[in-house]
Amino acid sequence: MATAAPPPADPLGPRPELKTPEPFTPPVPTSWQRPNGMIVWLLERHTLPVVAMQVVIPGAGSAGDAPDKGGLALTTANMLDEGAGTRGPLDIARDIDRLGATLATGAYTEYAFAQLTSLKKNLAPAAAILGDVLGKPKFSPVEWKRVHDLWENDLRARQSEPNAVAGVVSARQLFGSDPYGHPVNGTLKSAAKVSLDDVKTFYAQWWHPEAATVVVAGDITRAELDPLLDKAFAGWQPARTKKPPAAPTKSPSASAEAGRRVVVVDRPDAPQSVISVVRLGVAASSPEAPPLVRVNAALGGSFTSRLNQDLREEHGWSYGARSRFSFTRRPGMFAAEAAVHTEHTGEALKAMLVDIEELAKGGLTKEEVEKTRLLARGELVESFEAVEAAARRLARNAGVGLGPDHEAKASALLYGATKADLDKLAAEHIDVKNGIVVIVGPRAKLEPQLKAIGITKIEASGPEGD
Repeated sequence: MATAAPPPADPLGPRPELKTPEPFTPPVPTSWQRPNGMIVWLLERHTLPVVAMQVVIPGAGSAGDAPDKGGLALTTANMLDEGAGTRGPLDIARDIDRLGATLATGAYTEYAFAQLTSLKKNLAPAAAILGDVLGKPKFSPVEWKRVHDLWENDLRARQSEPNAVAGVVSARQLFGSDPYGHPVNGTLKSAAKVSLDDVKTFYAQWWHPEAATVVVAGDITRAELDPLLDKAFAGWQPARTKKPPAAPTKSPSASAEAGRRVVVVDRPDAPQSVISVVRLGVAASSPEAPPLVRVNAALGGSFTSRLNQDLREEHGWSYGARSRFSFTRRPGMFAAEAAVHTEHTGEALKAMLVDIEELAKGGLTKEEVEKTRLLARGELVESFEAVEAAARRLARNAGVGLGPDHEAKASALLYGATKADLDKLAAEHIDVKNGIVVIVGPRAKLEPQLKAIGITKIEASGPEGD
């Protein structure tokens, strides 16, 4: 019997072996405190003549909203560029545009911010406008009415966005009356209680230079930055009011009920259902947070993750399934989410719970251990490639109370985690047997599907968590 001829030799030679990329340790910004108490972080990057600046006010996010006035922090930040100094809102937008710069204000759960990106040659006039926005907002009653009307319109529109509704209801069900329990932009009920006087009071309590961390990345040195800040922020005065209340330090009072709860927000005749499976997560400062990035990547943090491969690629029930840990000062939320065809909601929920349980009990495969290490490295590298992204990443850390060297320290924990470490974290922080399931969809069509997978007790909620 003739033997088969050996395959022809590859004319290009043997396939080269790819080396494992070296760990990426993010650069540590230089930091110092200015005479007015302001903290500055500077990450010099001289490859392009661009400078990105983030002014961060820790504590001035939605977790600092006054009781029953959710959205106050965000709408205060939004009012800052609605007229400042000698400029009206259109003047600010026009002058920033003429400089080729971008300026924005906003707030997250833990902090508020004002951000500026500019060519270096235009940084001084652009920073002067930012200084007016920070130190001389007009808080015009006319602009307030317009902003408040738009705010309420956005909240009404949110009720027709099932993904947004799922997020709002999930937080309310998990955290209840804790500051983490209401959305950053509030609710219609809370918005109706917020007045312009509330905005002025919140600004006076929080928005002052000694409370700020200014994160700067780009083509500038400290010798150039200090005099620029002196001039641009000269009109931003220290606080004249009492110090705001300290942020809570104890863990949020998340739901402690034993057993998994299922909550449905009824949307009759909706062609899709949004599923959100949530539980308490970890604080951003926890040494467990960096390696949990890899656990999450295996479950739902990448296109090739278990949830997405199962629900989208294998079954075609969803365009995408994902999971995430929130980045907050205290333990926040872990959530696994998917928008699925209504007729497959029960099957999709069962599959999600199985995927989560299998990871919690069985841990990561060897392939996932290596894949998530590379994915995490790639994400970290990408976040420091552009000056805007680097400033945003560092500002996030400042906003939750982390130091300028946090990314360098966290990267060691990220890369160094072994399979045993990751498996232990998955068992402790992914298990949702006592979690909460929120489904936004047509209840009449969902109930028989849920009953078929053994779920008979169903709670109800409105679109704003009430």
